[in-house]
Amino acid sequence: MKKIEAIIKPFKLDDVKQALSDIGLQGMTITEVKGYGRQKGHKEIYRGAEYLVDFIPKIKIEIVVAADRLNEVVETIQKSANTGKIGDGKIFVMSLEEVIRVRTGETGVEAI
Repeated sequence: MKKIEAIIKPFKLDDVKQALSDIGLQGMTITEVKGYGRQKGHKEIYRGAEYLVDFIPKIKIEIVVAADRLNEVVETIQKSANTGKIGDGKIFVMSLEEVIRVRTGETGVEAI
């Protein structure tokens, strides 16, 4: 099993969610996060004063999938989150040792 964490632009969330739904993905966790990478923030003007916004709002999507679906899900996220501009985000893939469904006690792929 694999855990995928994707950091994307907030306005791309609906596109990514729809694309993942179209390939039959059933669940995900969404978190509003802030951070920066190569973008290093941006400048804004408020009431005539210029200030630097260090942390840019992003969305973190967490998904757990069977290992055989990994490439399909990663490609779907990459295509649907891409704008071609700086700050499109990152996708992280981690191995997952175990998943347990609390309600039924199912484990492994059955718990996903």
